[in-house]
Amino acid sequence: MIAQIEEFFSPKKIEAPQDENVEIKEPVAEETEEVRKRTYHEAGFRDGSRNSGSPLALSICLNAIYAKFQNEEKELVEKQQLAKEPYINEQKTKETEIKTLGISKENKEQQISRVETDIRAVKDNIEELKFEINDLARNPEKYHISTSKGASTKFWIGLIILMPLSLYLFTFYISTSYSAFFKPFDANSTIIMNVLDSKAFSKAWQDGSLEGAFVTFIPFVFLGLGYLIHMFGENKSWKNYTKIGLLLLTTFVFDAILAYQIEEKIYELTKTFDTPAFNLLIAFGKIQFWGIIFAGFVVYLIWGVVFDFIMKEHREKDKIKHEQLRRKKDIQIHQDRIGDIELQKAKLIEELNEIKKSSVEAQGRVTTLQRIIDAVIIPTKEYVLYASEYMQGWITFINQKLHISQYEKSALENECIACYHENLKNVGASEDSQNSVYVSTL
Repeated sequence: MIAQIEEFFSPKKIEAPQDENVEIKEPVAEETEEVRKRTYHEAGFRDGSRNSGSPLALSICLNAIYAKFQNEEKELVEKQQLAKEPYINEQKTKETEIKTLGISKENKEQQISRVETDIRAVKDNIEELKFEINDLARNPEKYHISTSKGASTKFWIGLIILMPLSLYLFTFYISTSYSAFFKPFDANSTIIMNVLDSKAFSKAWQDGSLEGAFVTFIPFVFLGLGYLIHMFGENKSWKNYTKIGLLLLTTFVFDAILAYQIEEKIYELTKTFDTPAFNLLIAFGKIQFWGIIFAGFVVYLIWGVVFDFIMKEHREKDKIKHEQLRRKKDIQIHQDRIGDIELQKAKLIEELNEIKKSSVEAQGRVTTLQRIIDAVIIPTKEYVLYASEYMQGWITFINQKLHISQYEKSALENECIACYHENLKNVGASEDSQNSVYVSTL
């Protein structure tokens, strides 16, 4: 062990100064590295002789050596500037980065402001559309919607009239169609009873499914004709007017056929051998013939007029409902748009936060770099070099001048080496990181 220590701290061929009052010379510009190392070596030998190699004294002396090394490095202005140059360059780079981040921050804030303005504008549109939905029914003219006043009242009155008219037509055509095509007339019954049978619907189904289906669905033929007349009447043109005329003629002819069939059956009940055969001239001369036609066709015309009126009023109501529905759809579109804009805003805010975070980090780094620039940079690798020279001088004294047993020398050297490593650790100059620098503000 002693051999290893002696090999590590083998003394150089330098004689210790005889005058123990000799002070360590302050470094000058022309001082070489060898001269500086010799100075630390001599100082270690001298301090070791003054303190008899005491580990406690060594610890104090090493702290003083480090303080002296700091002062020496502080006075080397050009060396300090060269050591600080990378930090100065990094600081300039960070300052440029901060300016760039500042511009990016302003841009993001402007984008967020524009997005917020867009959101407010869309929300204002939604509120305006909601107001219009409520106001449309009261003031349709304000929104350029042409509707007649009292349309809702007229619609319900017309619907109330239309419903009994429809029931009348169902009853009339079921009864007359059954009487005209299927019912056997009774000479003992009155004409009204033969024409209008209150049990026509049930009797037709009793006679057969064909008869029942015929009398059940024939009223829908007339109602369908009325619906077609209304549809053709919506588009004003001579072609449609011609179609309406043909439909009215068809309805009239259908009613005339029913009246002719019924009138013929009645005529056959009172027919004698001298009575001529029933024909159109005879039918046209019968009051019952025209009564059946007008009881059906005229009511049918009234039904058609009322139905057309109701549909017209319904269109007036539909205009408002259509505009309200259109605005509701616009509201939904605006709400979806707000959702998209909110996502865009959230993304911009996230990017802004990242920029702020990067800016804070860069500013923190600039502050740290400024502290480094304002401080004294201690090259730890060099300090380890000179501290080891000082230790060699200290160990040289113990080995050559201290008159104690070899065992005591070995123990003392181990304690001194431990103090030496503790000092390197305390000043941040461990041998594992000799290329790092230790910064201490003076």
